[in-house]
Amino acid sequence: MAWLLCLFRPDKVKALVNLSVPFLRSHREIKPVDFWRSYYGADHYISRFQEYGEIEGEFAEIGVERVLKEYLSDFPVLLPKGKLFKRPLDEAITLPCWLSEEEANYYVTKFQKTGFTGPLNSYRNLNRIWELLKPWVGSKIKTPAKFIMGDKDLVYGVPGMKDYIHNGGFQEDVPSLQQVVVMEGVGHFINMEKPDEINQYIYDFFTQFH
Repeated sequence: MAWLLCLFRPDKVKALVNLSVPFLRSHREIKPVDFWRSYYGADHYISRFQEYGEIEGEFAEIGVERVLKEYLSDFPVLLPKGKLFKRPLDEAITLPCWLSEEEANYYVTKFQKTGFTGPLNSYRNLNRIWELLKPWVGSKIKTPAKFIMGDKDLVYGVPGMKDYIHNGGFQEDVPSLQQVVVMEGVGHFINMEKPDEINQYIYDFFTQFH
């Protein structure tokens, strides 16, 4: 959403530090859900999230606590029906070192109240957003930007992503991109995994624009 704010209202954004997901140019012909399905098949999480109520029902059978801890410890790309997660459900989950049991349980209590439909609906609107963005196909992000992601991030492993980020495509779409930082051994929850480093990166960049 930060990239889109820069696209729609560059007058409101002096500079941007974006984490984990680069600005991705829209394709004129291929809908995003179809794109992901073509690479990973019908079990890809974006495909599985499309049918309202279906994945919510499967999550409910497993339980909020188990679902969240699976995602926070080992983000699953594929969610096969009948066996959503790789490990047996009776196997204990060891949380990553950057996430305490107290923090994880805080998220659990929140999602126990709200359910998962709200965040899932953002994935259900990917094709609708693609339609709405068609007038901006080919537009550039002109806001000065810095981009940070981890080399263990599932986004970094998407086919063609490394080439796009490092070999000119990203810079072409974001002409004022000033720096790309790829942090070693870091996954998708980069601000939680390396909070001090991320804060310093953000501070150092923004101080240039006082």
